[in-house]
Amino acid sequence: MSASDDAAWMRRAIALAATHVGLTGDNPSVGSVIVRDGAVVGEGVTGEGGRPHAEEIALDQAGEAARGATAYVTLEPCAERSTGAASCSERLVAAGVVRVVVACEDASALAGGRGARRLKGAGVDFDLGLLREEAAALYVGYRPQPQR
Repeated sequence: MSASDDAAWMRRAIALAATHVGLTGDNPSVGSVIVRDGAVVGEGVTGEGGRPHAEEIALDQAGEAARGATAYVTLEPCAERSTGAASCSERLVAAGVVRVVVACEDASALAGGRGARRLKGAGVDFDLGLLREEAAALYVGYRPQPQR
């Protein structure tokens, strides 16, 4: 993919996230777009009240088409879920996504660099910071939970 393609897909993820700002409870509104062979195979935004997570929705839509795909996500995928369910970083790895492009880091206790480390440790190509300034506007009011 070219840099302009990456920016276009991330802008789509940002647009999705913008639709649920203020509707996701304590969770941030995240957008996720999964692209394979130049076409969207799944996309999602954090559900109202904070569940399900954007990556879950996008991966469910993509199904087997996620294998070998690139995921564009506005905020670092979680490494742990407060519910004990599989985290978004675990689900991305299990789905066979080969590249994850993230706009902003997540300082929460459930992500805080751990999602990125899990993805990298599994051999997923991980890019951080694409359109960070544009996506950061989504998270002005987001206050992550303190580290445990």
